[in-house]
Amino acid sequence: MEGQAGVVPLTGAEEYAAAVLALVRRIPPARAMTYGLIAEIVAEDLGRGGPRQVGNVMAASGDRYQHLVPENAVVVGPAQDDFAVPWWRVVNAAGSPPARHLTAALDALRAEGCPLTRDGRRVDLKRAIWFPDEPDVTS
Repeated sequence: MEGQAGVVPLTGAEEYAAAVLALVRRIPPARAMTYGLIAEIVAEDLGRGGPRQVGNVMAASGDRYQHLVPENAVVVGPAQDDFAVPWWRVVNAAGSPPARHLTAALDALRAEGCPLTRDGRRVDLKRAIWFPDEPDVTS
């Protein structure tokens, strides 16, 4: 079924994924957000979802939800590769990037100058957390 002007409306899962991906794309370099914080912010608008749903969206952002990211979206990431979504800026509540992408994420975060803990294995959330109401400042 098509909506107005021939546009196919998003499913509930796609609407949620689009909101998550749009928020993640706004995280500035050298900053980070947690799955839980993203879930809280998206839930303010959509009234649903949690950290696990955010994780599921992030895990599928390169394939199942790729169509929800603008075609011209490019973010310079690990090893100067181009990504549509800066996945390495999303960490768990302890500041750890996804375990299966730990090295690539930490390399990208270091390259951006993101504050890490003393052991260099996690994001220092006290210094690196980003809230969307903060102005984007580039240095």
